[in-house]
Amino acid sequence: MPCPHRCSIFCILPPHILSHIARAGRAKQRQAALQTLAIDQTFRALRAARLVGPEGVRAALAAAPGVKRRTISSAGHQEVLPGEPVRREGEPASGDPAVDEAYDGLGHTWDLFNEVFGRDSIDDEGMALHATVHYGQAYDNAFWNGQQMVFGDGDGELFNRFTIAVDIIAHELGHGVTEDEGGLVYLFQPGALNEHLSDVWGALVKQKVLGQTAQEADWLIGAGLFTDAVRGRALRSMKAPGTAYDDPLLGKDPQPDHMKRYVRTYQDNGGVHINSGIPNRAFYLAATSLGGYAWEKAGRIWYETLRDPRLRANTGFRRFASLTIDRAGFLYGANSVEQKAVREAWRQVGIGIGPGAAAPEA
Repeated sequence: MPCPHRCSIFCILPPHILSHIARAGRAKQRQAALQTLAIDQTFRALRAARLVGPEGVRAALAAAPGVKRRTISSAGHQEVLPGEPVRREGEPASGDPAVDEAYDGLGHTWDLFNEVFGRDSIDDEGMALHATVHYGQAYDNAFWNGQQMVFGDGDGELFNRFTIAVDIIAHELGHGVTEDEGGLVYLFQPGALNEHLSDVWGALVKQKVLGQTAQEADWLIGAGLFTDAVRGRALRSMKAPGTAYDDPLLGKDPQPDHMKRYVRTYQDNGGVHINSGIPNRAFYLAATSLGGYAWEKAGRIWYETLRDPRLRANTGFRRFASLTIDRAGFLYGANSVEQKAVREAWRQVGIGIGPGAAAPEA
């Protein structure tokens, strides 16, 4: 039985992709996929037993309010955490792309939450940011384990290194923000919202780094992760869920873009990486309708919704949509252009909430 969010690690690569490769890939590709699935399952079991991370890592996460503190370690292609520190806050670039991309990605994510939302690191209490790169042999994933980031180098045939895209880094760190603020259980619709929110944070960090408006952005999550051997642009498309990839080894992007195509499954904790396409599309529609930089209005509405005390651990799509509409009204006024844009975005993905609908009670 799938375990709730407190027993989960949050991986960027959905298990359905790895399972497809394990069935259809060549021997080396199958081995890498199966090994990655085994490692992911092991970490879930460790976290369930509260055994993730040595005491040294916990000590390094101590709060330092208002100060950015990053430490990048290398596992040296072993399955060890945290590994050997190779770059700390303020030190010059190492020349190792994975190390420097992780360092920069952690910083860009910290900057978005601090500069845009006034948040002091992941826990809003100055948590230090730690990441381990070069984890394992041909490890095809990246994850947040509740304390730190972990990045594999990929198999080099289907996947590049998992530090290559800043939105992957921000997505995984964003799970820490969602876990701290909303505690959405990692199952079915609440779990899909958990994944959706991380895609939102990933997209916003990427767009802010590139200086892109909502209209200019590509709204792809994980562009650059696939090698040229894969028929695909990215892991997901928030603009057009279901179109990110269509490859003989990875399968076809299964994300729906409307409630009419909602996928009912017990795999992947109830389809958390699949059905997140529906709220992803709603956010894209709201952000592009509002115009300008997506983090200014749409991002603010979604962030304040995450922090709303009425958000429960088991919140589903409809309740979340209602809360975003309510938050838009609180921030910009009842029946404002912003509130109407958010309401219309949800309506277009099959979640209609009328103007007279009451906001969820606390």
